Amino acid sequence: MIAKTPSESRTIMTDMVLPSETNPLNNLFGGELLARMDRAASIAARRHSRRITVTASVNHVAFNQAVPNGSVVTVDARVSRAFRTSMEVYIDVWVEDRFTGSKSKANDAIYTFVAVDDSGKPTVVPEISPETELEKERYEGALRRKQLSLVLSGKMKPDDATELKALFS
Repeated sequence: MIAKTPSESRTIMTDMVLPSETNPLNNLFGGELLARMDRAASIAARRHSRRITVTASVNHVAFNQAVPNGSVVTVDARVSRAFRTSMEVYIDVWVEDRFTGSKSKANDAIYTFVAVDDSGKPTVVPEISPETELEKERYEGALRRKQLSLVLSGKMKPDDATELKALFS
């Protein structure tokens, strides 16, 4: 299988925040943003694997900035690392100020997807070959994030988390 670059999976979704999607403070509901991120990440994972993909976990979400009603929101997702059958997808969320047009990073998230065949059985995915410094940084951190997630979920013994141990030795 030929390795792919993160840019080959890049998925950009842009939409406007409507009143029916906001809370009493007129900001986008967190759950609505999570759904948008999940859809973009799913497309990115499918582009990378060319398989059906399922969300395995939401490893990290940071709601750093409120997204007001009427704002233009851009969700930018790409596969940051591929393991045997799973893929880490890094998502950046940008908000465009409706009056000035300036864009600022509002949120980010990291999702894990698994590629499956038609019967739902996990299937092997291509590796990732990062190109930019940011892609390399995210790629390098992905194994630590995966091990931490596995330790916290009880699927890996802390003593087996070699990448985490390396942080402290």
